[in-house]
Formats: sequence, structure tokens, C-alpha cells
Amino acid sequence: MTYETLSVDISNGVAHMALNRPKALNTMTRTFWREMREAAETLDNNPDVRAVVLSSTGKHFTAGMDLSVFDSLLPTSDADGATKREQLRRTVLEFQESFSPLERLKVPVLAAIQGGCIGGGVDMIAATDMRYCTKDAFFCIMEIDIGMTADVGTLQRLPHLIPAGLMRELAYTGRRLMADEANDVGLVNKVYDTQEDMIAGVLAIAADIARKAPLAITGTKEMLNYTRDHTVDDSLRYMATWQAGMLSAADMMEAMTARQQKREAEFGNLLGAASSE
Repeated sequence: MTYETLSVDISNGVAHMALNRPKALNTMTRTFWREMREAAETLDNNPDVRAVVLSSTGKHFTAGMDLSVFDSLLPTSDADGATKREQLRRTVLEFQESFSPLERLKVPVLAAIQGGCIGGGVDMIAATDMRYCTKDAFFCIMEIDIGMTADVGTLQRLPHLIPAGLMRELAYTGRRLMADEANDVGLVNKVYDTQEDMIAGVLAIAADIARKAPLAITGTKEMLNYTRDHTVDDSLRYMATWQAGMLSAADMMEAMTARQQKREAEFGNLLGAASSE
């Protein structure tokens, strides 16, 4: 599938999705928000995809929301105030649904970030499984400096990734979180010297994930996301139920046999969604 704001390439089980408007600093236009949702949902339904790398092009990862989108957020109809506010609420929910599919993808999503990751960019990378960056990268919750509350996932997901006090400082001040500090607090897993090194390194990690049993990987992601939002007891009970239904004897046998034979294990793909036709 061809996109205006993204490029998508799939090779050996790894989908590489890149923001592709470098001259415009990869700002998030109306088209981007739609295409991001469509691309994530398409990848989730592709049985050949076992891991996703989300990167960008140019000097900066993204400068965040495009100004044209901010203009469109203000209702222009003659409807009364409550009706306009209800319309804006639905618009915000629509934007949220562009990044939530990254979190819901049945496979891990790895973000590779260079330069500025601003505003909506922080919302986006907060929905991924792991984050990596270059030494010139920085993260900024810019919304506070334009008189609004970040509304597409930063305030909901980032507190699970970094210390609470730092989270509030960044959200209240809009200051830049530089690469080294992001690494120190665990927002990113590793800092690379160059974008080329980062892309190569992150693709290698994704390739390693893609070699694992897909059902075990998707189960692991499901459990980690569920545990984040539930009690330990609830999570343990869900784990038991999941395992009772999803444990694959064939995958376990293949994994053990491959280890004994000192070869790469070969696992079957998960299935795409059943056709609704």
C-alpha cells in the first residue's frame, strides 16, 4: 500500500515504517493521522509481520502537529457551544486512535528517533514497546507552551515509562529532555552516535525478535500491556487463562529441537483477521 506521509517496507518478518516528509520536518498533517492508523492496522493484519520498526527521515524525527491541523480543530459551525465541544471531543478521540493501534499491534514496535521528537511525536513514541535514539535527539512536550494540554497519549503513557516527578516537570515546563538524560531515566534503551548506526542497530534487534515464536511474542506483549493496567493478581489469572488456550506444543518442540540441532528455529506465522466477507 502506498502512502503520502509514510514509507513501509517489509523484509524477513520486519516491517520498517518511516515518516517521510523530511522537508516539512515530518509534521503531522490530517493525511498523516489517517495514514498512521491505516498503516498500523494493515501491519497488524499482515501475517508476515513479526516486528515493526518506526523511524523517520531528515534531521528531525517530527516537529509534531502541523499548524493546519491546529486551525481545523476549532469548530466553525453555527452550532451552540456544547455541540461544538462534543465535536472537538470526537476529533481528539480520532487523533488518539492513530497512535493506540501501535500499542495494540500484536507484535513489538521499536521506535528509532533522531533530532527533535516534539509534541505529537512524544505521544507517538510513548505508544511503542521500545525506544532508541541518536545522541542529538531530544524530547519535548510542546503543548504546554502553546496553551493546551497534551491530549493524544503522552500524559497517559509516559508516566509508566519515566519517574513521576520528571514526568510532571517535563509536562509543566515543556523543557527538552536530551538523549543522555532520556537514556539515564529509561525512556530510551540505547543512544547511538548516528542515525545510520541507529537504524541498523534497531533493525537488528527487530530481526532477532522476528526469529522468535510469533505466538510467544504476541502473548508476551499482551501480558506486559495488561499487567501495566491491572493488579498483580488479575494479571496472574489472565496469564493462566491465556496460557491454557495459547500454549503451542509445536512451537516448544521446534524451539527445543532447533537448540539441540544447533540451527535456527522455524516457526509458522500467526493468522490475519478472518475475512468479514
